[in-house]
Amino acid sequence: SPGPVTKQFTLNLTITNLRFTTDLETPNSAKFNSTAKIMQHYIDPLLQRSSIGPYFSGCKVTGFRSGRDRDDTGVDAVCSYNGSLARFDREKVYHELSNMTNGVTRLGHYSLEKNSLYVNG
Repeated sequence: SPGPVTKQFTLNLTITNLRFTTDLETPNSAKFNSTAKIMQHYIDPLLQRSSIGPYFSGCKVTGFRSGRDRDDTGVDAVCSYNGSLARFDREKVYHELSNMTNGVTRLGHYSLEKNSLYVNG
């Protein structure tokens, strides 16, 4: 029998101390790839520690965008989890991530725009 279905949700946030440059808009550019790896290095462990942790299989950064300020960079990621999770509670995951990022202000050595976190199941 086929294994559990993989399901996905999107995660968006804005970093206020990562200057947006046009090479971040180019998927597979060196800058895109290295920045995407850094984001995954920070985001994946948070989700592994969240309530979906046992089901979580990873995030892939799908794009970066210019924020409101030229020093802001928006991060878009698609995260996957094992479909045997009974119900994906995006509000619960949002609150957990909010707590783990100091009220959506810190991600590792990056600063986050307080109202920029979105979890969309």
